[in-house]
Amino acid sequence: MGHPPLEFSDCYLDSPDFRERLKCYEQELERTNKFIKDVIKDGNALISAMRNYSSAVQKFSQTLQSFQFDFIGDTLTDDEINIAESFKEFAELLNEVENERMMMVHNASDLLIKPLENFRKEQIGFTKERKKKFEKDGERFYSLLDRHLHLSSKKKESQLQEADLQVDKERHNFFESSLDYVYQIQEVQESKKFNIVEPVLAFLHSLFISNSLTVELTQDFLPYKQQLQLSLQNTRNHFSSTREEMEELKKRMKEAPQTCKLPGQPTIEGYLYTQEKWALGISWVKYYCQYEKETKTLTMTPMDQKPGAKQQGPLDLTLKYCVRRKTESIDKRFCFDIETNERPGTITLQALSEANRRLWMEAMDGKEPIYHSPITKQEEMELNEVGFKFVRKCINIIETKGIKTEGLYRTVGSNIQVQKLLNAFFDPKCPGDVDFHNSDWDIKTITSSLKFYLRNLSEPVMTYRLHKELVSAAKSDNLDYRLGAIHSLVYKLPEKNREMLELLIRHLVNVCEHSKENLMTPSNMGVIFGPTLMRAQEDTVAAMMNIKFQNIVVEILIEHFVKIYSGPPEESTAPPVPPPRVTARRHKPITISKRLLRERTIVYTSSLDESEGDSDNFSKVRPPGEKPTIIRPPVRPPDPPCRATTTQKPEPKPDVMAGNAGEIPSSVVASRTRFFETASRKTGSSQGRLPGDES
Repeated sequence: MGHPPLEFSDCYLDSPDFRERLKCYEQELERTNKFIKDVIKDGNALISAMRNYSSAVQKFSQTLQSFQFDFIGDTLTDDEINIAESFKEFAELLNEVENERMMMVHNASDLLIKPLENFRKEQIGFTKERKKKFEKDGERFYSLLDRHLHLSSKKKESQLQEADLQVDKERHNFFESSLDYVYQIQEVQESKKFNIVEPVLAFLHSLFISNSLTVELTQDFLPYKQQLQLSLQNTRNHFSSTREEMEELKKRMKEAPQTCKLPGQPTIEGYLYTQEKWALGISWVKYYCQYEKETKTLTMTPMDQKPGAKQQGPLDLTLKYCVRRKTESIDKRFCFDIETNERPGTITLQALSEANRRLWMEAMDGKEPIYHSPITKQEEMELNEVGFKFVRKCINIIETKGIKTEGLYRTVGSNIQVQKLLNAFFDPKCPGDVDFHNSDWDIKTITSSLKFYLRNLSEPVMTYRLHKELVSAAKSDNLDYRLGAIHSLVYKLPEKNREMLELLIRHLVNVCEHSKENLMTPSNMGVIFGPTLMRAQEDTVAAMMNIKFQNIVVEILIEHFVKIYSGPPEESTAPPVPPPRVTARRHKPITISKRLLRERTIVYTSSLDESEGDSDNFSKVRPPGEKPTIIRPPVRPPDPPCRATTTQKPEPKPDVMAGNAGEIPSSVVASRTRFFETASRKTGSSQGRLPGDES
């Protein structure tokens, strides 16, 4: 509800109605003062919360940046490199967002708190001082008037005249205070409309600008996010494939630990106890022993060394012979005797178990060797005509009936049905006599049988001989070298292996062409067929860690099938392995922090009065890559966009107050009014024509 205006003429009447209206103004002024206090209090709380939030985010980004991934193996895939760098990218992105936010928080007090404090203290506080003066002068005037009216008419004329002059003087002071107070309270009532709203508007503008920059960064982040998600999925697929192989290796190790020997290591090694004869008796000393069958060298490292005693190093002995110790000849179990060239006499050793003794004696060619294999080796399949026929029939039925099946080659068939199909097809009496169109053989049974056959070949399709070279090529940083080396190595395969590989890869290319239906991409096919077409000769954890590079080899074969199988490379041998990398990778990891920054218009005006005298600093464009300087945004934000349906054209940079720079404003209010009118006039005149158009 609006208040009736206070007329200056009412100040001379000082009627009860005037006082009542003045009281309404005073109550509204007090309500405004309380509102400003609440805004300042809550604004400070908001700014403090934003500052704490920004500090917490920056601390979080520092934690992310401080972490460094450690990987198993000697080389990372491109996807693993992207993942390894991801936390640094996240930290850079968060820092970029929070730098913008901290700039806004740094300016928030100048934008919101200080202008409101100044208005409350300078304008409202000054009005309250006017009120005190008005009330004091009014009380003095009416008190003097009461005394003056009680003067007796019998007083001397000179006394009466002096009293009249005194009353006139106080009346004049009171009326002047009343006029000043009425003017001031109405001025505050009118100026609060912009003096309160302007700071809040400027603060919200700064807040929304910060949020809009976050939106821009989000748009820049989306492509990086999609690429990183793809790398994560590929790495997850490699992990699943490797885990299956490692579980099989662990299972074999549990059943027969000694069958999974690492290449380049001793024939057998482990703990043995040696009988040591002393003057006062016999003791058994624990040794860690390593025996190399080719050189007949036994290395014994003492393990039970007493504290303070002189430390003994490994002892190398050359074995002459080994014989099992008869049970009745010694009160210890699992013993056997050896003789060496370096030590006279017989050395009695104690194994950890009967099975462990048999293994040691077998390795040392003891007199009672046991050539029993701990596990029965599964019957292996051969790459022969029957095998080619089996693969062709599988491919034919898959491409005819099931190439669009979702999860093709991922969905596993029944083991019973797979064994039944394989036994029927590879039956020595009538090999290949199986009707694949029979309803007993569904697509997942056929795909599982094909994978089982390829995985159980006596030698993998891509051979043991070329395995290390293929993995080494996949580990290269140079993408061109990868393709060239794999291209050359394919033509080093035996003819039947190369023919089988071409048959399979051509089929996988056909499968990937229907990836929208079956969801099988080259990367997915690499995960499935990497361990199937390639296999290390040794069963070790290190070999399992290279499965991801086997997957990459198959992925390259699928993606570059036409080039690889269009003919052998110009050179008959693979290119030499490139030297260690000293420059940047040819294939750079994905990144977002090193992108080109968007061009953003930053207003450098620190106050309206400064901008009035310096029009060159009104609008500047931050070049890409340059970090923003901390400045105070304008007190008055740019005008909101017009809601009219007409298309707004780009505006040229305004020459702020080009014609009024020399005028001296009569007051701060007049200065601000002239600034806004000039800016609006320049903005309005520039609409409707493109920058560079001349009228």
